[in-house]
Amino acid sequence: MFLSMPLREYVIASRQPRYSVLFAVPLLLLYEALAALISHSAFAGVRNGADVLMKTLFVSLGGRIGLLTFGLVLFGVGAVLVVRDQRKNGKKLKAKFFAYMFAESIVYAALLGSVVSLLTAFLLQGHLMIVQGAIQRIPIGTQLVISLGAGLYEELLFRVVLVTALVALGTFLGWKKPVAITVAIVASALIFSGFHYIGPLGDQFTLASFTFRAVAGLLLSGLFVARGFGITAWTHALYDVAVTLAGVG
Repeated sequence: MFLSMPLREYVIASRQPRYSVLFAVPLLLLYEALAALISHSAFAGVRNGADVLMKTLFVSLGGRIGLLTFGLVLFGVGAVLVVRDQRKNGKKLKAKFFAYMFAESIVYAALLGSVVSLLTAFLLQGHLMIVQGAIQRIPIGTQLVISLGAGLYEELLFRVVLVTALVALGTFLGWKKPVAITVAIVASALIFSGFHYIGPLGDQFTLASFTFRAVAGLLLSGLFVARGFGITAWTHALYDVAVTLAGVG
């Protein structure tokens, strides 16, 4: 399959750190600002579980200083990736690429629920379903904040950290790269699904909901490998926000 040069440039560039990481920054700032506004805290209150999990170690070691350290590490690693990639590439960033990435994320988010539902129904020989989860028990504003956090921190934890670590482990064990990537995608999807049943806001386990989330994890992990972190994070966040708003309506 051949792509035109402008489209090929966009497809390649948009998954690189100088675009992918920067594209996720507004989502991070929006989530953290709204979460702090609702809970009046930079850590306490109802937040996305992956957010809490990633920050807990830093907080337990240093309290507020630990939380600040987490933020500095997060922004520091992101900045290093962006600067290194920009120096390597040498081209000026194109603002229109970020607009294309947002449009691409909207399309994926719009398709995600239907595709996952169809695949889940096929696997279980059952009815179509959309899993909304336990956050329906809390106020709509908090639900929306958690939805934004899911897009950011769940993708950061289960895709960037976990998939990357599992691929590295598979490579270290001598697996061929396609095998390592496949195993990483499947394993991270299963762990991602199981994560939704842990904690005070965890859902009651059912085979249907676990399968739905595992399939969603497979698609999101595949999207991360193919299109990078930024588009995957926004896709997840927009999907969760849409499901939350649909549940209110």
